[in-house]
Amino acid sequence: MRYLTAGESHGPQLTAIIEGVPSNLPLSIEKINEQLLRRMKGHGRGRRMQIEKDQVKIVAGVRHGKTTGAPICLVVENKDWTHWQTIMSPEPVDEGEDKRRVSRPRPGHADLNGALKYNQRDMRNILERSSARETAIRVAVGAVARQLLEQFDITVAGHVLRIGEVQAKPVDVSLEEMIRITEESPVRCLDADAAKRMMDLIDKAKADGDSLGGVVEVRAEGLPVGLGSHVQWDRKLDGRLAQAIMSIQAFKGVEIGIGFEAAARPGSQVHDEIILDEQGNYSRKTNRAGGLEGGMTTGMPVVVRGVMKPIPTLYKPLNSIDIDTKEPFAASIERSDSCAVPAASVVAEAVVCWTLADALCEKFAGDSLEEMKANYDKYNRHVEEF
Repeated sequence: MRYLTAGESHGPQLTAIIEGVPSNLPLSIEKINEQLLRRMKGHGRGRRMQIEKDQVKIVAGVRHGKTTGAPICLVVENKDWTHWQTIMSPEPVDEGEDKRRVSRPRPGHADLNGALKYNQRDMRNILERSSARETAIRVAVGAVARQLLEQFDITVAGHVLRIGEVQAKPVDVSLEEMIRITEESPVRCLDADAAKRMMDLIDKAKADGDSLGGVVEVRAEGLPVGLGSHVQWDRKLDGRLAQAIMSIQAFKGVEIGIGFEAAARPGSQVHDEIILDEQGNYSRKTNRAGGLEGGMTTGMPVVVRGVMKPIPTLYKPLNSIDIDTKEPFAASIERSDSCAVPAASVVAEAVVCWTLADALCEKFAGDSLEEMKANYDKYNRHVEEF
């Protein structure tokens, strides 16, 4: 499977075209909208989420509730477009029109690098596309992938481990319980005491004109053995998951399983012993590898974490240089969140869903859902008999 997105933060809409989804997959608009709503929530979100009421439109590739095998086109409208039609117009505008030109690049953003690369004297042409608003359409794409995974009893859920200096305590719960608890938490945290301290810290950062980052974790259960491959660098599933997480705006680190902690442990406390489970199937005694060995799934839960930096748009802005005058100025302020980590955990779920669904289609290739399921069942019988 593959997809492309298009659209700007204050343009008329965000669009995605998805290719390679098998035919006859039941696809619910309501389920996609549920994921879009999850992304909009979270303690620390800014005023943009009071304007946008994200709803998806499916304009191609689905008929009567099922995919046809043709490319799927998803559209999410930007409600704020009504206030930006002249500023973001694709048509030429008069010299005197308000373009809200941006000449002061914001530290931590794509503004300056993109302006230099694409030769843009108005950095709005960079920041509109590099904005994390783009993640709305990626959540919609991930929601399509999630519905494919559900057909194979694969479940994906995420939660927040850390915001700023507040670290949540480990909480051992089922994936179903994780979903229930995090949906009720304003910061999507399993540790209620840490969640309260996270919210207090976000409120303080907002009052100070500052922002906060954090750590999110995504877990996937029900995966078969052998998704991904060891034979080429770009087929390794752990590498593909790492790239997916790092592609999310403001993410600067990723780890799988115990991740960086492995550097401080001897090998006997890193690797997972192989056992037979109660059904006589191969399994692992522990899951320090996070469900991936040699670039392939082991059948254990996949565990991926990502580090999100604090949002670089600050209401007490850092210093920058005006590209016209070359004079130092306080960086320009675009409307922003004080903390988007809870929403980012939803985005992380979406990109993990897509990556796993892509690997599933790769392994059990079929033009229709029925063909995929037949290949899946045949392979599982082989694994059970091995």
